[in-house]
Amino acid sequence: MKTPFDDAIDAIRLAGYHNHRLETHSDVVSRGIYEDLLRTCDALRGDVDAGVIRMWENVASPGDRQRKVDLFIGEPGPAGEPVIEKVRIAIENKSVITAHRNRTNRFDDLTKVLSAVHKARPEALLVATIMVGMAPRVLNVPDGIRKMYKGRAAAFEADVLPRLSSGDERLWDDFAYAVSANRQNEPLRTVAEFDRLPTRKPGHTHVAGFDFVLQVPVFVDNVNPPYVARDSVLDIDIDRAYARMLEQLCAGYTARWHI
Repeated sequence: MKTPFDDAIDAIRLAGYHNHRLETHSDVVSRGIYEDLLRTCDALRGDVDAGVIRMWENVASPGDRQRKVDLFIGEPGPAGEPVIEKVRIAIENKSVITAHRNRTNRFDDLTKVLSAVHKARPEALLVATIMVGMAPRVLNVPDGIRKMYKGRAAAFEADVLPRLSSGDERLWDDFAYAVSANRQNEPLRTVAEFDRLPTRKPGHTHVAGFDFVLQVPVFVDNVNPPYVARDSVLDIDIDRAYARMLEQLCAGYTARWHI
């Protein structure tokens, strides 16, 4: 089964490296989930076709204009704009790849989005997805190599970019200053951290919690070709979990707005 996370990995491979400073992977995942929901959920597809709901990306969260909701599906306002009080599905996509110490910040980001969405519309379905990096070390291209090539974009694209994600092991020595190391147990600790996110049972709209939390192991080190790590120590059946997420979203959507 191909998932939106496979598409995100394909985008990283095409770009040559993962830029954790941009929302590129999140946008790819958001569009993929939306398309899969349209394909698998008759109730949602019918509402989209009828113009009852629309989809937006990167919608400002209430109370914090700098914080965005990655995928926002809801009833449009008078001018066709997204309205947080009319959201039906909100999906937030995160990644912890280059430095696992950032998991605490990503956890806090998700908690704040949860609070904002639940306060605005408790019955809205809320999902968190997290790509968890499995690589023992990562070549930090955005914060390391690109800075060294600042003002020399042509040289970077000619001399470095073609080598990235190609399996060129010489990159580790050539750019040793840009290598971020991850300890062996970091992915397990990251998964354990996000397992602490509050969740809720179907129909319990009074509870502030995510309706689904999906963690996806990936191998991304910007030196070797990236891939979704379906066989990893995390023992996560990504395809089955993703299919279950779609099923639960559709069931919840149908129950809340069509029964």
